[in-house]
Amino acid sequence: MKRAPLILLAAAVSVPALSSAAHAQSEMIVTADRIYTSDDFRPVVEAILIRGDRIAFAGSLREVRAKAARSAKVQNFPGRTIVPGMVDAHAHLLGLGQALLRVQLQGSKSYDEAIARVATRAATTRKGEWVTGRGWDQNLWTGKEFPTEAALSRAIPDHPVFVERVDGHAGLANAAAMRLAGVTAATKDPEGGLIVRDGQGNPTGVFVDNAQSLIDRVIPSSTRTQRREAVLGAIAEANKWGLTGIHDAGQSRPVIEIYEELARSNRFNIRNYVMVSGDSAAVMYYTTRGPRSALYNGRVWVRSIKLYADGALGSRGAALLEPYSDAPGNTGLLLTPERDLQRVADLALRRGFQVATHAIGDRGNRVALDVYDSALRKNPVADHRFRIEHAQVISLADIPRFARLGVIPSMQASHQTSDMGWAEDRVGHERIKGAYAWRSLLDLGSIIPNGSDFPVEEVNPLLSFHAAVTRQDPGNQPPGGWYPEQRMTREEALKAMTLWPAYAGFQETILGSLSPGKYADFVVLDSDIMRVPVERILRANVLSTWLGGKAVYRRVSN
Repeated sequence: MKRAPLILLAAAVSVPALSSAAHAQSEMIVTADRIYTSDDFRPVVEAILIRGDRIAFAGSLREVRAKAARSAKVQNFPGRTIVPGMVDAHAHLLGLGQALLRVQLQGSKSYDEAIARVATRAATTRKGEWVTGRGWDQNLWTGKEFPTEAALSRAIPDHPVFVERVDGHAGLANAAAMRLAGVTAATKDPEGGLIVRDGQGNPTGVFVDNAQSLIDRVIPSSTRTQRREAVLGAIAEANKWGLTGIHDAGQSRPVIEIYEELARSNRFNIRNYVMVSGDSAAVMYYTTRGPRSALYNGRVWVRSIKLYADGALGSRGAALLEPYSDAPGNTGLLLTPERDLQRVADLALRRGFQVATHAIGDRGNRVALDVYDSALRKNPVADHRFRIEHAQVISLADIPRFARLGVIPSMQASHQTSDMGWAEDRVGHERIKGAYAWRSLLDLGSIIPNGSDFPVEEVNPLLSFHAAVTRQDPGNQPPGGWYPEQRMTREEALKAMTLWPAYAGFQETILGSLSPGKYADFVVLDSDIMRVPVERILRANVLSTWLGGKAVYRRVSN
């Protein structure tokens, strides 16, 4: 990205003049063994001074005391480490809240185990009511093949069932669900979707990408009250893991209005950079209103549009330039026609909105880059900060285009460690060189905001921090890391979950580092993730999470 973002971020640390009115605000001095600021001017300090909900100064304890009022409260964290509030740059807040209420299938080691979990929920559900869940991954099962509905239908015959794959890009329905949806052998695949069929053309129960809508449309919608409670549950879960902010990757107008309602009533304890879902009605409504930033004391932003180029690698829906190595003849799916992507990108530039396009396969990424390139040639906006979400498998020829076009690759380090056991099976030895290619992108001048894509991956941001610096799974495997030449440094990994998400969300003047003038968002850890041996990073615990100088989570001691 021509290194410009890093220059801009470093320039944002100048100390503002302190007015007499500012001194009248409540003050708090915070100290710890080490405070990492993500600010290149002073990367490590002893103390910070908080005035109201902002950082007033960061430096030595002596300097902070000299600038503080005598009435300032003091919060000491001896033996602890403080980092800036962590931000998940690609997540699904409502999706997390709903997933916490559904059948949890993450980590199921076999289809039988997944069925048993669904059956347990069905046993306590009124006959005929839907049972839904999420999280199965056939790549963790013997054979690594998609399941079929037969065993699920035998085990749960009296409830319609629909359970999504871990990535949300495929789902499995039982026979009762398909009957309600009217799906038969005669049902055609929708554009951008695939109904998996057996040798006789009968649906097997698996619906990939846009085909999931055939089942989704007959599942009863949750009520506004249920959605609101799910959002509150998700925020509490995020705070518990040290998250003070997220980038919410695609939400509808009704959900955004719930966010605003909660923020107005001071119940929204997270900073949410919302990407508007790409449906035409929502796009027209919000682009007509114009970009909206830092609403409700920096709780809600609405200035980005989420689009989909392709599907996911695990379900072979990611669009590839050449067929899958383990599925000859299959090149994946383009979920949105290129002309529609182009129309929205052109509109966004005219209306001052960012575009964030989901692209996983090398063809999906090329389509997104081509669309952005075309839009910028017609309307050369300098500070567009267009993004590609995931940027998972990129043609080596396209990697330099990110920095050249100023396109931000928003990536999820924990996807790499979840996928590394089978990703090379999908794309082969040559294409894998452009997969999860963090170092290649960084060295050419890009920044990489890091995230989890929760509820696809676990919420804990330290999982992505650990993956970024080790290229290893939580068990520190494989030895030495998977394609370790693509690792980040710890300093980069910390910025990838603090300062770089702030830049990717046009928030770098008020978020992303413990710098004067920015919101006092920080996390207290019980160990120093920047200095402990890498195999001990994931032993760190979040002791408290602070938003605007106030604790929104405190760990209860046993």
